[in-house]
Amino acid sequence: MHSFGYRANALLTFSLTILALMAAMASFSDNFNSPSPTAHVQVLNVNRFQNRPNGDDEIGMTLSISADLQSLFTWNTKQVFVFLAAEYGTPKNAMNQVSLWDGIIQLKEDAKFSTKVKNKYRFIDQGSNLRGRDINLTLHWHIMPKTGKMFADKLVVTGFQLPHSYR
Repeated sequence: MHSFGYRANALLTFSLTILALMAAMASFSDNFNSPSPTAHVQVLNVNRFQNRPNGDDEIGMTLSISADLQSLFTWNTKQVFVFLAAEYGTPKNAMNQVSLWDGIIQLKEDAKFSTKVKNKYRFIDQGSNLRGRDINLTLHWHIMPKTGKMFADKLVVTGFQLPHSYR
């Protein structure tokens, strides 16, 4: 006859093995999801475009952001972190990326949204490099699953040319 400790150990080992197998299957099932998110971003107004006393350019703008990210959600999705970035090149750096807005989406129903916002974070470039510069507005997202690896992707939404003079 087996002791109580031996039986408890066998039951716990079996339960953890089944739990690990289910978590692996959940993570594997995300590979079959082929999301098709859509987004539209428009710069409604450049509220502020100035050269700061230290020589850096600073921009404040009003944005219209609408997106349908519902296809990113599966039964294994815990939340989606989404952010809008301005991406541009300068003579000093080939790629600059400045986060303008972000959000955390926890429910599939909230993944279809439309909002008008001012940039949440300051858009500052070191130097006077932004006048007349073309920038791309890119929507990035990171899918955080309940189990398994995180997925990240992006969608280049629109290009925009900054004004040629300070305001």
